[in-house]
Amino acid sequence: MPSENFFNQVVKSIIQPVFIKEIGGYGVEISLLREDLIHPRLSGNKFRKLKHNLLEARKKNIGTLLTFGGAYSNHIAATAAAGQMMNFKTIGVIRGEELAPKIDENPTLSFAKQCGMDFLFVSRSDYRNKNSEIFSEMLRSQFGEFYLIPEGGTNDLAIKGCEEILYDACKPFDLIAVSVGTGGTIAGVINSSFNSQKVLGFPALKGDFLYEDIRKFADASKTNWTLMTDYHFGGYADFDESLIAFINSFKLQTGIALDPIYTGKMMFGLVDMIQQKKIARGTRILAIHTGGLQGIAGFNKILIKNKMSTIR
Repeated sequence: MPSENFFNQVVKSIIQPVFIKEIGGYGVEISLLREDLIHPRLSGNKFRKLKHNLLEARKKNIGTLLTFGGAYSNHIAATAAAGQMMNFKTIGVIRGEELAPKIDENPTLSFAKQCGMDFLFVSRSDYRNKNSEIFSEMLRSQFGEFYLIPEGGTNDLAIKGCEEILYDACKPFDLIAVSVGTGGTIAGVINSSFNSQKVLGFPALKGDFLYEDIRKFADASKTNWTLMTDYHFGGYADFDESLIAFINSFKLQTGIALDPIYTGKMMFGLVDMIQQKKIARGTRILAIHTGGLQGIAGFNKILIKNKMSTIR
């Protein structure tokens, strides 16, 4: 089990070139920054977002972490794993009361439970009020003092962690691609990107509201970024058979798994842009693999239920 020293170090992920037939002949190079290999149970942007938050909780001598998430939340799984690594008690406030008797049927929640996380299942209407003072008072009366980590993990300390994703070996790349959820990861990447680089974000959510969310944390002097909003497949957990087929083909060709919520959509979008010649020949792309692979098991349960091909 990694010690607190694991969280004190600056992790530099390996850069791996990838070759797939779909972009052959277009003169564009893609490499993956393998954030998914940071740790088997705590990888990608979730490690980055949690790192300085956990160190701050330790500094303040607070022994309990509390956060929020849904049924298959990468953030819930990561917080539970990180808490176990650093001997924190963890509490997950979970959206959906109906999930309470189904913990053992849910790969994400059962993993978090095995890591020692306690749960509070709330209705969707109550969950929408999770940031209200009344809700916070209820949580403190029930659980006592805790260190609060927001849903998805994005706050100032999370941005600080995400600023550590890029390092000197990333400088030769012309374009940095990253998937976007709450906007924290891309904000950190923007802040640490080199002036010669362009940053492309691929949102998993519909709508342009993410621009404002990102601007809350991104360096205002940085104008080298934009969002590609055509590859969300309908919304956060939405998909179609072409996305699943692409993810399976990518793994067959490269041996690298992609998740269907974030990195799968990002890579699908990049390949489509290359094929449409929206990315110039000679461009060197560094795509950030933000992990999230724990969610595949739960996603496959949905695919099986719908009698669709699963992610292999």
